[in-house]
Amino acid sequence: MAITTTKSAYFKGVADALPFVLVIMPFAALFGILANEAGLSVIETLAFSVMVIAGAAQFTALQLMQEHAPTLIVLASALAVNLRMAMYSASLTPYIGAAPLWQRALAAYLTVDQAYICAIAQYEKAPQMSVPQRMAYFFGAATPVAPLWYGFTLIGALLGTKVPESWALDFALPITFLAMIAPMFRTLAHVVAALVAVLVSLLAVSVPYSLGLILAGIAGMVAGAQTELWLERWREAKA
Repeated sequence: MAITTTKSAYFKGVADALPFVLVIMPFAALFGILANEAGLSVIETLAFSVMVIAGAAQFTALQLMQEHAPTLIVLASALAVNLRMAMYSASLTPYIGAAPLWQRALAAYLTVDQAYICAIAQYEKAPQMSVPQRMAYFFGAATPVAPLWYGFTLIGALLGTKVPESWALDFALPITFLAMIAPMFRTLAHVVAALVAVLVSLLAVSVPYSLGLILAGIAGMVAGAQTELWLERWREAKA
């Protein structure tokens, strides 16, 4: 689909994000079900999804709440899991930083993994897009994601334990992230960061309150950054 107007950019974003619908629905429903089992009311569960709109952070916080972790640990862990959003924002700024404030504020709220993955790929592929077209594309990519996240969270919370275990909705969590991160492995630094994070998370699985995830994330970022430095020095030495 050629992008010639903001309208075509919007619908291109919608079309590019549609494949994620297949995993967003069970992913959101699973959160609603687990939140219901953890004792949250339907209203509390829906409010959780609307206000946070970050699946990984929501699952992390919910698990820690079930383990009766201190509130500070719950908040710190959820924020740590969501630190990638700060990096998303930094990489989007050169493309949409000139947009009106209200659009940037709405985009900040809707900066979820799926919208970001689609947007950054499109912006890099079509640098000639205007800022209004980029914003329209971003909102288009978020359109199939956000309403379904809210809606299926509500469905999961309403159904609660009525969903049979044989449905195995938990498949949606790993598949979602595999589908999103696989295209991002474009350099050796990306691969090293991912491998180190996975290794550390496995080694730190016994750390209480899931704090091993924070350690794994930090280790992965440090390893990736160090690899970039080594590669840059190697290129300079060869030049």
